[in-house]
Amino acid sequence: MSETRSPLPLPFRRRSSGEIKNLTSVSSSLLPAFGTIVDEGHLQLKKYVIAPYDRRYRLWQTFLVVLVVYSAWASPFELAFGKVASGSLEPVDLVVDAFFVVDIILTFFIAYFDKSTYLLVDDRKKIALRYLKKLWFPMDVASTLPFQFLYRIFTGKMHRGDVFGFLNLLRLWRLRRVSELFTRLEKDTRFSYYWTRYCKLIAVTLFAVHSAGCFYYWLAASNGQPENTWIGSLVHDFKHRNIWLGYTYSMYWSIVTLTTVGYGDLHAVNTGEKIFNMLYMLFNISLTAYLIGNMTNLIVHSAARTFAMRDAINQILNYGSKNRLPEGLREQMLAHMQLKFKTAELKQEAVLEDLPKAIRSSVAQHLFRRTAENTYLFKGVSEDFIAQLVTEMKAEYFPPKVEVILQNEIATDFYILVSGAVDILTYKNGTEQFLSKLGSADMAGEIGVFFNIPQPFTVRTRRLSQVIRLSHHDFKQMLQPHSEDGKTIISNFIQYLKGLKQEMLEDIPYVTELLGGLTTEHTVPNEGTHNHEAPSYHGDPNVEGTEETSKSITSTFSIRVIVHGHHPNENAKEGDMMGKLINLPDSIDGLFRLAEKKFGKRGSKVLMSDGSEVEELRALRENDHLFIF
Repeated sequence: MSETRSPLPLPFRRRSSGEIKNLTSVSSSLLPAFGTIVDEGHLQLKKYVIAPYDRRYRLWQTFLVVLVVYSAWASPFELAFGKVASGSLEPVDLVVDAFFVVDIILTFFIAYFDKSTYLLVDDRKKIALRYLKKLWFPMDVASTLPFQFLYRIFTGKMHRGDVFGFLNLLRLWRLRRVSELFTRLEKDTRFSYYWTRYCKLIAVTLFAVHSAGCFYYWLAASNGQPENTWIGSLVHDFKHRNIWLGYTYSMYWSIVTLTTVGYGDLHAVNTGEKIFNMLYMLFNISLTAYLIGNMTNLIVHSAARTFAMRDAINQILNYGSKNRLPEGLREQMLAHMQLKFKTAELKQEAVLEDLPKAIRSSVAQHLFRRTAENTYLFKGVSEDFIAQLVTEMKAEYFPPKVEVILQNEIATDFYILVSGAVDILTYKNGTEQFLSKLGSADMAGEIGVFFNIPQPFTVRTRRLSQVIRLSHHDFKQMLQPHSEDGKTIISNFIQYLKGLKQEMLEDIPYVTELLGGLTTEHTVPNEGTHNHEAPSYHGDPNVEGTEETSKSITSTFSIRVIVHGHHPNENAKEGDMMGKLINLPDSIDGLFRLAEKKFGKRGSKVLMSDGSEVEELRALRENDHLFIF
């Protein structure tokens, strides 16, 4: 005997992410309440209780939908052509009803989702009471009972009256299962949303045509004067003719009326038929509006990105024409815009922005970690630094013959090439000169970032290229608490500079003087090549001058802060309203000396804008406001 326990939380199947076979197992599952503890003792339902998301139960529900389709066709058909209800279709109806009787019994053992507590209830008594109290139980029973068959058993008589035809229409209650199926399929990513909605619209239309045609035929068949009906005026003995002849006439009239063609060959004759025609045409207005509205939404949704792309391209063409931009620049703008729309689904910012940070970080690790580790600048750095680094990287795509970096632009980012190829170019005396070619895992723009100078070279793509971009500001923020990694990165950077071509070094200000104090006795650079795989010495003391050069680079790559010469609660004097931007010194004493030069007086305290006192410079961040007095 199973233990009695409180209502059961959901994720029985989701013990680990590895057990999720596809998205439908998530989208169709139930959610536990916040704070609910799901432990090993709550992973099993009570005996003889079935989970609503159980695969076998879902297959059973799908099988019942097939039977519902038959019921939706047979119920109006048996009303119109009553003799088939007690003839050829009766055995089929009894078998179908038997399956739904089994489903009624099963429902007493299906756990349900309590919307007030967000828990799955598996108590059989509560399941039964809930089913009996709702409208579902009496309607399920009424739609399943074979009234005509029971009447013949209890009375021994055959009754072909219309009353049983209308009672059979109760089976249309089962159509809710079809609606639930389409709702589930629309959320199932394995099926196309467009074709699911399209099939649903077709099903609604066919059911409306079939039902209207059958009911219209019933009006003629139940009329006391058959010749005074819409079909009797053309086929005088239609009651004694083949059933399928009458059904064909009915469907023909229904489709012609629904499509508003109205040939006039089949028209209402008596008052009852005219009233039904008016009601049916009013219904057709609503149905047509529903169909057109849904189809319009599907088509517009599928073409929305195309419309947006065409509008963006037209705006670029108009802008280029009004401003008389060169043809080459216009082509670059158009190529970039087209590539933007083609790769929109690959841009992780839009895809990942609504996901938790942990998932975004995991995706970034999967996408960028290997590329970052293979980059010369990050050879030998710690795992923690790499993990933090890749989370701040952004993926971008560039079409062929497009500038990624322009010479002399402000250095705000540097790039790592994931795929494709780019050229390093420079302009001298108005002439473009080729310097080098970069490939996968190479870097561009880091020289301007490290030396805090305008970019010394132009970087242009050779073919379609994917790069990952890292902000100068984000890089400095991550580097502050990793001093050892900073030394390793600077050492790698120095070795890279020593391996550059001479003509490239000449275009970088101060580099020749910076490297002048270094000896190359213990290094063997590959002269004449753009070597991103240069050996990393990681601050090896045997390499003379490395430490001094590291300090020089660090000073140009230091944190910038804004200093004020007064208390944060005091009003600033004229000339100190905006403060002064400085590179943060290595010590607090150095900060005091620098502030004395700026403001003409030596301070003894350093406060933040919120009044907190600064004791360690390592705690400061880029663009912090410091008040020295």
